[in-house]
Amino acid sequence: MNIIIVGCGKVGQALVEQLNDEGNDITVIDKVAEKVNDVSSRCDVMGVIGNGATHSVQRDAGIDTANLLIAVTGSDELNLLCCLIAKKAGNCHTIARVRNPEYYSESQFLKDELGLAMVINPEFAAASEIARVLRFPSAIKIDVFGRGRVELLKFRLPENSPLAGCAVKEIVTKLHCDVLVCTVERGDEVHIANGEFVFEEKDVISIVAATRKAGEFFRKIKYKMNSVKDVMVVGGGEIGHYLCEQLIRSGMSVKLIEKDPARCETLCATLDDGVSVINGDASDQNILVESGLEQTGAFVALTNLDEENILLSLFAKSVCDCKCVTKINRIGFDNVISKLDLDTIINPKSITSDTIVRYVRAMNSSRGSNMETLYNVIKGKVEAAEFIIKEDSPVVDVPLMELDLKPDVLVAAILRDKKVMIPRGHDSLQIGDAVIIVSRQIGLRNITDIRK
Repeated sequence: MNIIIVGCGKVGQALVEQLNDEGNDITVIDKVAEKVNDVSSRCDVMGVIGNGATHSVQRDAGIDTANLLIAVTGSDELNLLCCLIAKKAGNCHTIARVRNPEYYSESQFLKDELGLAMVINPEFAAASEIARVLRFPSAIKIDVFGRGRVELLKFRLPENSPLAGCAVKEIVTKLHCDVLVCTVERGDEVHIANGEFVFEEKDVISIVAATRKAGEFFRKIKYKMNSVKDVMVVGGGEIGHYLCEQLIRSGMSVKLIEKDPARCETLCATLDDGVSVINGDASDQNILVESGLEQTGAFVALTNLDEENILLSLFAKSVCDCKCVTKINRIGFDNVISKLDLDTIINPKSITSDTIVRYVRAMNSSRGSNMETLYNVIKGKVEAAEFIIKEDSPVVDVPLMELDLKPDVLVAAILRDKKVMIPRGHDSLQIGDAVIIVSRQIGLRNITDIRK
């Protein structure tokens, strides 16, 4: 597929890397020559220097034959204009990044009037993921499928956990819980768990369960489940703005610390009265303590500096037993960061690239199923995808135990007639099912790709 990406910032670079790895032909556009040269040489893609909102530059980038244009510059207005011109010049699919809350609230209108395939907002998506985790703080990460009916929850086994020493197959026989263990991370090792796999303390486990049944599982393994009632947020940017709105709607009490006085005034004018906006520098430990850090149920670090977010979260963990969420933009030090005592790490650009990659894969394949959702369960190692089976195919009406699945491919859940099924060997897939696949086979595009 021919794809043009306008904007070589963090999100643009992440998209180039992921979409290029999946075999698409990529051309990047940016006004800054250094950025274009860096991305094009590092990823071996075509590069055009110039204003992506002009017809001449888009023509140089190949808009006439492009299948998709993705505009992810730092300007919402520029992104929308890029898509408008691309739609007129090449009649291709278009995706625009829109971050401003005023514009994003009218995203459906923009899609309809400008003919956009998708409006993406990394900040809103990141805030939504944080809000999900804070509603279920036992989890490190929560991915949602089936319009909220199924969840994939990642959590760490604590010391002295009753699961330590148990095999995966014993969850059903001993705990009588309708959940499916998908992955286990142990140090640098990643496993798609089979029934014989034995848990150890400090394993990081991902399970799939119907939304209403996850809590029952955590209660039975005696996992600490403190509900969060009050949250301290550091950083009043767009993510902080969206997050505060969502948390207030969930009935939580929120304190937001922002050091820019002008930004504080804007937040006070736009946020609900339930948010206490504090003007101060959170790198000053005294301000955090005086603002009530020791009593807070959750702490969220959203400044523009990864290093500051990490240090703030580590400090919060040292003074109180709270749930910590840390925003990190750069992911080049994953191995180091994973060894720190951090609860949940949020990476906005990864959330955005997952959404766009799902759309691109769906464009690339229409053979019997639609890809509805895509998540990186373990970055670059394990994916979870939701497919809707549209028509008869070789995987339909065959018991799962008889399907010749590729190695490390797991059928994790089936949604049929509003019912969530944790599948067993005798179950089979049917037309109309929504099917959740967890796999180390990165790049599945169609439900039939699960077979050898």
